[in-house]
Amino acid sequence: MPHLVSDTALIFGRYARQTLRSTPALIFGMVQPLLFLVFFGPLLTDLPLGGRASSWQTIVPGILVQLGLFSASFAGIGLILERRTGVIERMRVTPVSRLALLMGRVLKDVVQLLWQSLALVCVAVALGLRAPVLGVAIGFVFVGVLTISLASLSYALAMRVSSPQGFAPVINSITMPAMLLSGILLPMSLGPRWLDIASHVVPFRYLVDGVRASFAGEYGDGKIALAALVATALAAVAVTLGARLFRQAGA
Repeated sequence: MPHLVSDTALIFGRYARQTLRSTPALIFGMVQPLLFLVFFGPLLTDLPLGGRASSWQTIVPGILVQLGLFSASFAGIGLILERRTGVIERMRVTPVSRLALLMGRVLKDVVQLLWQSLALVCVAVALGLRAPVLGVAIGFVFVGVLTISLASLSYALAMRVSSPQGFAPVINSITMPAMLLSGILLPMSLGPRWLDIASHVVPFRYLVDGVRASFAGEYGDGKIALAALVATALAAVAVTLGARLFRQAGA
């Protein structure tokens, strides 16, 4: 375990420094969520979106989950480029733990997503969001766990495809239906009953509901507990599967 922790910290440091040197990537990764927040959010401020929460307490959590969903899902793109330039080959001959090679990257993605989430919430507060600090912190935890799950699977997939052209269609075919059925943009309860029922097969639906409940300060209605259960199970399955595929691919 100490060896794994130190190796993970080493890999995290490498990719964290790499990310900090690429400031435009940090900024442009937030462009789409900011567009939704600034141009889409005000359209819904006076509309009844269901429940006791304000419209901003409904919109902002969905945007945060959207940020985690898309950013983490496409994290593997960089790994494909590293394979092409021989970086992965050089890492293979080092004594660094193979699991640390995955988790160091994932940890960097979590920190990056949390920083971006904090920036988005600050903008949302300026636009009118009011949410308890504890609720926002719980929402960040859910976004972080979602990032761990999806980034792990993304890196595992990146080790098994040879080009971004083969990677992107797979990710898009999964993330777009997941976004539409998870209620990221609007609560699924506003739609027809058949669509609301169908959305319950998508685990992200429960995360969105949990983050919205935490932002509204509704800690006792069961949504947060259910979201925590789903997030933990999803992370456990994703990390286990991702690590296995990562090792089998020869990382």
